[in-house]
Amino acid sequence: MRSEFLPLTAEECVARCWLPRAGEPLDRARHGVDFVFVSGDAYVDHPSFAVAMIPRLLEHKGFRVAILAQPPWQDASAFRAFGKPRIAWLVSAGNLDSMLDNYTAHKRPRSDDSYAPGGEGGLRPDYATVVYAQRCREAHKDVPLIIGGVEASMRRLAHYDYWSDQVRRSIVLDARADLLVYGMGERPLLEVVERLVRGERIEKIRDVAGTAYAVGRKTLPHFTDAADHSDERPWWTRPPPARVAALPSYDELRGDDVDSKRRFAFAQGIFHREQNPDSSPILYQRHGDFTVVVNPPQQPLSTAELDALWELPFVRAPHPRYGDRAIPAFEMVKASITIMRGCFGGCTFCAITEHQGKRIQSRSEASVLREVRELARAPGFSGVLSDLGGPTANMYRMRCTSPAAERVCRRPSCVQPTLCAQLDTNQAPLVQLLRKVRAAPRVKKVLVASGVRMDLAVRDPHYLDELAAHHVGGHLKVAPEHVDAATLRLMKKPGIDVYLQFAERFAQASERAGKEQYLVPYFVSSHPGCDVDGAIELALFLKQHRLRPQQVQDFIPTPSTPATCMWWTGLDPATMKPVFAEKKQRGKRKQKALLQYWLPDNAPLVREALREAGRADLIGHGAQALVAGWDRVEADRGPRRKRRR
Repeated sequence: MRSEFLPLTAEECVARCWLPRAGEPLDRARHGVDFVFVSGDAYVDHPSFAVAMIPRLLEHKGFRVAILAQPPWQDASAFRAFGKPRIAWLVSAGNLDSMLDNYTAHKRPRSDDSYAPGGEGGLRPDYATVVYAQRCREAHKDVPLIIGGVEASMRRLAHYDYWSDQVRRSIVLDARADLLVYGMGERPLLEVVERLVRGERIEKIRDVAGTAYAVGRKTLPHFTDAADHSDERPWWTRPPPARVAALPSYDELRGDDVDSKRRFAFAQGIFHREQNPDSSPILYQRHGDFTVVVNPPQQPLSTAELDALWELPFVRAPHPRYGDRAIPAFEMVKASITIMRGCFGGCTFCAITEHQGKRIQSRSEASVLREVRELARAPGFSGVLSDLGGPTANMYRMRCTSPAAERVCRRPSCVQPTLCAQLDTNQAPLVQLLRKVRAAPRVKKVLVASGVRMDLAVRDPHYLDELAAHHVGGHLKVAPEHVDAATLRLMKKPGIDVYLQFAERFAQASERAGKEQYLVPYFVSSHPGCDVDGAIELALFLKQHRLRPQQVQDFIPTPSTPATCMWWTGLDPATMKPVFAEKKQRGKRKQKALLQYWLPDNAPLVREALREAGRADLIGHGAQALVAGWDRVEADRGPRRKRRR
């Protein structure tokens, strides 16, 4: 019986007659797969997972796609299981950067993996895209190799890698990839595939938006066709044609000296500024004898195109091969609905803007409601939708009202440092959608778990009333991130007064709805710009407002975000002004301890931080004290230790 899932094993390919049965001769006209999709995630056939979205799209176009999910990478044997791909290898590290997935902020190996069966850690290698690509080359080196996903997107140019503490070259070179598809890759990948099917060689496919590639000294990139060929100088020394920008070379910015870091920050500033698909230039960067070329970003998908993706025949479950071993990431989203892509917030610690784009891409009401009805009919549905949102909860259908301004805009954020006058912040379409989903058959409750953008929510009291009355299950998670004004500016987040305003209005809306509900604020420690004084300010804020966050995220420098550039270089890439960054692990632990100052295990670090900052007045037993005095505690403990001896 044919499985509803895409094939995960050679046996499933045999059942589909894609591969010959035992003893059956190989018929090249009949047998073979077109693509092998290699992923660092387990195969969950759900639109929230690229390991399902891309293969399902290619299947819809008539191609045969086999999935190699979390394969053993110590040798190439697993990569030969499906035979030689007829068109290309497709390689992704998964929904997260593999190093972020494998290590904590303190560079300790994680014991679990949300994207693995049973949450088991260690099933994907470090720098998974590179390792998988190497095994693909070992298995069948003459097959075109295309890499994509978050890891490839954010490492497409020279980047700082926190875990190796060095500037690494483009992943295109390390993976020896023929082509890199960055961002949400459906559109550029389809264009590349169509050209491959027409017989075009992959080394000639150089002009697709949303892709990057590498060339050697003797190979010209596609944009030199517009240059003066009578110029006999090497192409990378010639004046580039219009809309082409050269970044400082890898050799110029790889060092840890002051000049190298300034060049690194300069390059990152250009990278973050030039993300407009209508006006961004082609970027290129020398890497020794090679040059990495990054074409402008792809155009965002239309509503019809986005709807079509969600109409693909997903099973919406993990592959049966995993048995009863639950996949935590799927458990989080199996009862949720994605209604949009993209984010114009531009938070400097977040990769969403660079990966999904700044322009909001929204699904239609009809498409969302069809998915709700399908989910409601699924076995085991409890009647509760765990989330209705996307990267943020309340940017649905928001857009720029001036097409002319949008085509040339270079602002990384539409809301910081000020709200753009051209931005349509109307949340009425979202309120209308929430009401229709809530009224769908078999739906008892619709929760909003995606991050609510508070500076947008306070602009619409109707949205806040709707949210508080119907879409909060007692607690609503929000992300003020910090209270220090300088740190928040560097984060591109609104001031803490916005959080306080939102908290007051949310409490009023909850009271009007006759409900007792609370906010659960989320804070980050050790973000660039925050020193121990800023952490103390945050601790005092928490004490004043009787907040005790149970989880605090220590800042992790992830590749190619502006905050990571600040952490590595000590410079803000937007202004080139100095920024403090706490790099010592003990200093990071002190800041995190201050955010949970009430925990007994944190007391020594809190006292040490307060004394170093000259704030010993916060040590003791007074109303403002954050931690008890060391002398008194030790005096109490001393005699007991002596008696035990």
